[in-house]
Amino acid sequence: MKVEIWSDIACPWCYIGKRRFEAALAGFEHRDDVEVSWRSYQLDPSLPEVFDGTEVQYLSERKGIEPAQLAGMLKQVTEQAAGVGLAYDFESLVVANSFPGHRLIHLAKAEAGPAAADAVKEALLAAHFEQGRNIGSTDVLAEIGAGVGLDPERVRAVLATDDYTDAVNQDIAEARSLGVNGVPFFVIDRKYGISGAQPPELFTQALETAWAESRPLQMVSTPDTGTDGSADGPACGPDGC
Repeated sequence: MKVEIWSDIACPWCYIGKRRFEAALAGFEHRDDVEVSWRSYQLDPSLPEVFDGTEVQYLSERKGIEPAQLAGMLKQVTEQAAGVGLAYDFESLVVANSFPGHRLIHLAKAEAGPAAADAVKEALLAAHFEQGRNIGSTDVLAEIGAGVGLDPERVRAVLATDDYTDAVNQDIAEARSLGVNGVPFFVIDRKYGISGAQPPELFTQALETAWAESRPLQMVSTPDTGTDGSADGPACGPDGC
């Protein structure tokens, strides 16, 4: 079973949603047969490499909301994050464009596999929301790449080119084609969509439903065949019994 997750590194609910989904997946009986694929999305492609100001100032300018109101909203998000074991620090957060980070995730998947991509995603979210690091910095991205086994010089070389730019843009375009207008957004087997950082119970229900529907009925029979040589027991059909 495949789960695709569209999310942005600069999205606080995406990190919370990741934790809630992981909690559901950890308790899912068939978790070892679930492939998780991170897909790119940008909430603000127009953001400069680094915004000269705080998260509150950035959101106030972008959304036109009073700073005092925004501070209250961020406090609520911080409390929700703490509920899943995350320590958000919006005062130290560096407002930076997430596009290079998305390229790094694609690089990690291409050269080291899905597990490495997941580890990079985790490291980027932690760097952004908990550690006050610049997720647009090549130095930071090279260090994060090295942490999952990538050659840091290879990361620097890739980021100096346009490699994986098309892959990120294709993810974003595909999100639009699916009608995604907010993240996180979870798609299970291209059949079920889940919008937002839902409770673990909802993810559990969706995983169990999708698993049941994707597996054909398994026939159970006794080791000995019937008197007619078949593995079926006595039964009636359209032509009689």
